[in-house]
Amino acid sequence: MTTSVAWLKNEVINFKATGGSGHEVVMDSAQQLGSRPMELILMGLGGCASYDVVSILQKSRQAISDVRCEVSAKRADAVPAVFTDIHLHFVVAGTNIKESQVAKAIELSATKYCSASKMLADGGVNITHDYEIVEV
Repeated sequence: MTTSVAWLKNEVINFKATGGSGHEVVMDSAQQLGSRPMELILMGLGGCASYDVVSILQKSRQAISDVRCEVSAKRADAVPAVFTDIHLHFVVAGTNIKESQVAKAIELSATKYCSASKMLADGGVNITHDYEIVEV
């Protein structure tokens, strides 16, 4: 896996990252043109965990119609302002969704499949999860 980060050389300090896949993301500390780099870490974690949850629920034949992951975090007061706590709140919508399957999918993502979660947790970040099920 590779990526390249290039300074855009304008009035604010921002960068364009290009992944090995060719997709681009703009990063901006002032949030004028893109997301802050630390926001992208949270987005990556939410995406990684959500991918796992959807995949596991589909394999367990749950009739899901939507999955959303709302991620919130706290950072240390001192520099470097690392994440100390991250909370993932999953909203799973569908028909006749089994709560036990949702709990199992989230647990498997957190403990076995999500590389981002494992990496952050091993680095000392306290990661918690909860969920709600919306019947449609």
